[in-house]
Amino acid sequence: MSKYTIVVPVMGDETDEHAINLAKLMAQQNKGQVFVFHVIEVGRQLPLDADLTPDFNIGDAILNSVESQAKKSNLRVEAELLQAREAGLAIIQEAVDRDASLIVMSSEYKRAHGSFTLGYTVPYVLENAHCPVLLYRNEK
Repeated sequence: MSKYTIVVPVMGDETDEHAINLAKLMAQQNKGQVFVFHVIEVGRQLPLDADLTPDFNIGDAILNSVESQAKKSNLRVEAELLQAREAGLAIIQEAVDRDASLIVMSSEYKRAHGSFTLGYTVPYVLENAHCPVLLYRNEK
């Protein structure tokens, strides 16, 4: 039997903490491991190898914060930065590459043109994931 693996994409907002806590609970129940990552999206107008140093600095800060939070709650995580054109596709690919048993995501409560929206990434992951997806959405 393969190891129970949970992948958690983080964005650097207040919902990340909830996603990490959910991943911790699932990892404890299933004796699994947690992989956390932040995706830096490269705009189509830029080459894939464009210098995105400011974005990498922000991503490093996000991952350092998540690692610190995880350490406080006795959760060992592996964290990395990914660079891709589309975050949704990168999340799916990371889940496939790691043979994930579960994807844990979070989303802030967002409104666009007066209606609630999940944006583009969350629906893409929900539609294309090869494994279950657990989504945390914060309150209004």
